Amino acid sequence: MTRPVRFLALLFPNVTQLDLTGPAQFFSSPPGASVDLVWKDRSPVVTDAGFAIVPTVDFATAPQADVLMIPGGQGVFELLEDDETLDFVRRQAAGARFITSVCTGAFLLGAAGLLVGRRATTHWNSHAMLELLGAVPVEERVVRDGDLITGGGVTAGLDFALTVLAEVFDPQTARAVQLGYEYDPAPPFDAGHPSRPEADAGQVSSTLQTRRELREPVVRRAAARLAGRVEPVG
Repeated sequence: MTRPVRFLALLFPNVTQLDLTGPAQFFSSPPGASVDLVWKDRSPVVTDAGFAIVPTVDFATAPQADVLMIPGGQGVFELLEDDETLDFVRRQAAGARFITSVCTGAFLLGAAGLLVGRRATTHWNSHAMLELLGAVPVEERVVRDGDLITGGGVTAGLDFALTVLAEVFDPQTARAVQLGYEYDPAPPFDAGHPSRPEADAGQVSSTLQTRRELREPVVRRAAARLAGRVEPVG
């Protein structure tokens, strides 16, 4: 009997819950799929929405993932210098078939040294900072670079999840999941990205500035730590 395809998603304090729960819902659907949520221990973890989610496994008991997923949220930036979490991510990534992230979860992959020289995306409000961690930032909703699949901000996680399912299973399975959850987006406004005509330019400018001020210092520190780990080529 073939063992299940194991999806393992990192759950951490102040995670953006939709980054986590949207893809996890899709991942749980195909026959032969199992989803675990992992944190340092199994106590409830408070999300950025104010409610808590309970991990199913901890770092010590987590199975090896076939697909490792790192969601985003402001809480991810608290982990860029957390050696316990970074070491766990590196160990899991070494044995995973696919290494993935949604939104700003890409920054944790970057701090772990997994984005150096690789194409990746993240939320528009922090996109430019990916380059500090050695990534090649790409402004697309979902980006595939070999075994690395990254998704843009929050709701891009649904497109990301269908992309992952098509790779892990097949396109027919991904289509069945899309149909089953009636994922047929038709938003009432055209303001979902800075490039869209109804996006507020003032909001875009203000958000870019505040995110840069809030996040860039820790990203630069993570980049400096990473530079000490990465051996020069040649």
